[in-house]
Amino acid sequence: MGGGSNNSHNIDNGKYVRYTPEQVEALERLYNDCPKPSSMRRQQLIRECPILSNIEPKQIKVWFQNRRCREKQRKEASRLQAVNRKLTAMNKLLMEENDRLQKQVSHLVYENSYFRQHPQNGNLATTDTSCESVVTSGQHHLTPQHQPRDASPAGLLSIADETLTEFISKATGTAVEWVQMPGMKLQPGPDSIGIVAISHGCTGIAARACGLVGLDPTRVAEILKDRPCWLRDCRSLDIVNVLSTANGGTLELIYMQMYAPTTLAPARDFWMLRYTSVMEDGSLVICERSLNNTQNGPSMPPSPHFVRAEILPSGYLIRPCEGGGSILHIVDHFDLEPWSVPEVLRSLYESSTLLAQRTTMAALRYLRQISQEISQPNVSGWGRRPAALRALSQRLSKGFNEAVNGFSDEGWSMLESDGIDDVTLLVNSSPTKMMMTSSLPFSNGFTSMPSAVLCAKASMLLQNVPPSILLRFLREHRQEWADNSIDAYSAAAIKAGPCSLPIHRPGSFGGQVILPLAHTIENEEFMEVIKLESLGHYQEDMMMPADVFLLQMCSGVDENAVESCAELIFAPIDASFSDDAPIIPSGFRIIPLDTKSEGVSPNRTLDLASALDVGSRTAGDSCGSRGNTKSVMTIAFQLAFEMHMQENVASMARQYVRSVIASVQRVALALSPSSHQLSGGLRPPPASPEAHTLARWISHSYRCYLGVELLKPDGTDLLKSLWHHPDALMCCSLKALPPVFTFANQAGLDMLETTLVALQDITLDKIFDNNNKKTLCSDFPQIMQQGFMCIDGGICMSSMGRAVTYEKAVAWKVLNDNEDPHCICFMFLNWSFI
Repeated sequence: MGGGSNNSHNIDNGKYVRYTPEQVEALERLYNDCPKPSSMRRQQLIRECPILSNIEPKQIKVWFQNRRCREKQRKEASRLQAVNRKLTAMNKLLMEENDRLQKQVSHLVYENSYFRQHPQNGNLATTDTSCESVVTSGQHHLTPQHQPRDASPAGLLSIADETLTEFISKATGTAVEWVQMPGMKLQPGPDSIGIVAISHGCTGIAARACGLVGLDPTRVAEILKDRPCWLRDCRSLDIVNVLSTANGGTLELIYMQMYAPTTLAPARDFWMLRYTSVMEDGSLVICERSLNNTQNGPSMPPSPHFVRAEILPSGYLIRPCEGGGSILHIVDHFDLEPWSVPEVLRSLYESSTLLAQRTTMAALRYLRQISQEISQPNVSGWGRRPAALRALSQRLSKGFNEAVNGFSDEGWSMLESDGIDDVTLLVNSSPTKMMMTSSLPFSNGFTSMPSAVLCAKASMLLQNVPPSILLRFLREHRQEWADNSIDAYSAAAIKAGPCSLPIHRPGSFGGQVILPLAHTIENEEFMEVIKLESLGHYQEDMMMPADVFLLQMCSGVDENAVESCAELIFAPIDASFSDDAPIIPSGFRIIPLDTKSEGVSPNRTLDLASALDVGSRTAGDSCGSRGNTKSVMTIAFQLAFEMHMQENVASMARQYVRSVIASVQRVALALSPSSHQLSGGLRPPPASPEAHTLARWISHSYRCYLGVELLKPDGTDLLKSLWHHPDALMCCSLKALPPVFTFANQAGLDMLETTLVALQDITLDKIFDNNNKKTLCSDFPQIMQQGFMCIDGGICMSSMGRAVTYEKAVAWKVLNDNEDPHCICFMFLNWSFI
C-alpha cells in the first residue's frame, strides 16, 4: 500500500486511491528531505503540489508510514545479506583452518609413529604437499630449496620466490606448529576478529591470524604495506629500491626501524626484501624476509643505537571475498635478538603472545577500524570524525615513543646525572621539535616561546599486580600520583603567555571530569579529554588557567582480555582543541613479562570492598594465579621550557618523576594480591592492627561507651558489616599531630572523596573549618577522659575541597585488647554534599 510505482495505491474508508507517477515523485522528494513530516508539513505539501490536491492528508500520512516501513525492511534485508556473506566467508575460513589442523594432526601422528619405531633417530623429514616445502620435526626448521643468491635482480627474485613458498607454507600449511593463543577464544559470528595462533617450538617468535576485512584486497595491501600508519612501534620504513618482475610483481629493498618499548633496551632495525605479487587464483600476496649473509644479497651497514634483528619469511595473503571484502592471512615471524637486553626483559623479546598482540592483531584491528569508518562515517566526540581522532591517537603514541627512545638524530641530548641514575633527563631544542610548542602573542603583548623540551623518563619493575588493574587505577584516580601544578605549567607552556616555574605540591589536585571521545572497534583503545578543575589557587601566583585540559589515550585496561601492554598517554591541550594543536605527550606504559593464560576475576575492584567475603577465599584466589606476574613500567614526562630555566626545570622534573614513581609503587603494593591480608583487604598501615581486629575494637568500644550496639548482631562478618555501614566511619591515629586518618569504611571514603591508599595523607584538621577546629581542640580532652563525645551538625570538607554537611557526629575512643587507647573513631550521620 502507498507504493512507489504506477500500480501503487492507498485505501481509505474502503476506497482505493491510485497514485500517478508524478504524485509518487513528489512524495519521494519530500521523503528524501523529511522521512517523517509533521501534520502541518503534509498539509503544506498538498498546498504546494496541486497534483496532490485530490489526496486526503490522512492518506498521505499512511503513504509515509508504508514508505518508512519499506525502507526499514530494505535496510534490514541489506544488513542480513551482508551478515550472510560474512558468515559464508567465515565458514569457508573455518573449513580451511579445519583442513590445516587435520593435516597438522596427521603430521604429528606420523611423527609419533616414526619415533616409536626408530627411537634412536632424532631427525625426521616429511613433505608438506600443500606448498612443497620441507619441514623437520622438533624445531620445524625450513630447509632452503635453493642455494644462496646474489644481489642481482635475478638473485633477488630467487630469494623472493623462496620467501613466498615458505610464507605460504606457514600461512596455510604445516611448516610451523601453531597453537591457539592463550586466553584467545574464537567467537563465531560476522564480527569476530578471526583466528589467532602463536608458534610452538620454532626458531624465534611467530604469530598467525586470519580473518575477514570489509575492504577490497588492493586497499588492504596498500594499508598493510604502509606499516608506520598502523603499527605504533614502527618508527620509519624507507624503501631504498624498487624492481619490477616479469610476472607483474614488485621487489622492494626496505630499511625499517622499530621503537624500543622501554628505556632499558635498545631499539631494533631491519634490512629486508619485500615481494608483492598476484597469485593464479587472484589472491594478492605480500611476503618479506631479512637480507643477511646467508643469501649473499645486498647489505645495509649497521646503525648506531640500533640492534639489527631479523624477519623470517612473513607476510600477508589477501584473497577476495565473494560479495565484497577480503579474507586475510597474516604471518609475523621475528628473531628479535633477545641476547642484547637484560635477562629480566628477555621474555619481551621471546614472547609470541606479545608479538601477536602488538603486531599481528594490531593489523587486523586497524583494517577493521578503517572499514567501519568508511561504512559508518559518523562524527565522534567534540565534532571530530574518527579519522581525525585516529590521527590524534597516532600523534600521542609517536610522541611518547620518541620520548622513551630519545634518538640523537631527532635532537635529543642527555643531561648529566645528579648522582642517582633512577631518572634520565634529555633535552631537545631542535627546530622540528619546537614547531610543536610555538605559540602566538597574548593580546596584552606578552609572548611565551618555549625554546626546548625536557623529557624525564624511567623504567621500573613491578610484581604481582596485573597491568590492566594498575593502569585503570592510575586513570581513574589521578589524584593519587599527579601534581596539578605540573599539569597547569604544561598547559600554560603550549599557550601564549608568560609562566613561571611551578612549586611542586605533592597531593594537590583539583576536580577531574572525564569527557569521552571515541573507542576503537574492539574497544581496545579509547580517547578522552580530561578537564582538571579547581586550580584557581595557582592562577594568581603562576598566571595559569583555572581549568586544564588533557587529551588522553588509554589502552589495555580490560581485565577480561588477555593481559597485554597497557598504556596511559596524555598531553595538555588548549580548550579550542584544534587538529593542529601542539601535542607534547607524557604517560605510562606497562608490559607484562610473564605472558601466561591465567585470568583475573572481572569482579575485582580497586579497594577493600572486593575483599570482604571473609573466609570464602584466600588472597591469592581473589586475583587468580596471575598474582605472581612481573611487568615493566616505563614512565616518560615531557615539559616545554625556555632555555634560561633549564637547570630549575631539570631539578623540578627529577623531583616530580621520583614522586610519581613512589606513588606508583605505593599503589602497586596496595593492589598486589601478596599485600592483601585477611581475605584480600588492603594491608593495614605499619604498627596498626589487622582489619578484623580493628573492626572488633571499634564495635566493642562503641558498645562500652555509648551502651548500644554499633553493628547489628545478624551473623554477618564484623568487618564486612563495618565496611558497609551506612554512616561514614573513620579512625584517626593518636600518635600523630595533627591526627592522621588510618581507616575509613566505604561511606567514609565516599564522604572524603578518597581511597584507602591516599587516606593516610589526610589529617583531621584538613576536613574542618576554623570554627570546628577550635571546637574539636577544646573538646578533645573530653573524648580522652569521658570516652566519647557527641558533635552537633555542621559542615566539613572532602579531600577534593567539596563542602559536606552532616546532621550530627559521634566520636569515641577505641581501646585495644589491653584497654589502652588505640585511636579515635568518628561517625558522621546523614551526610551529603552541598
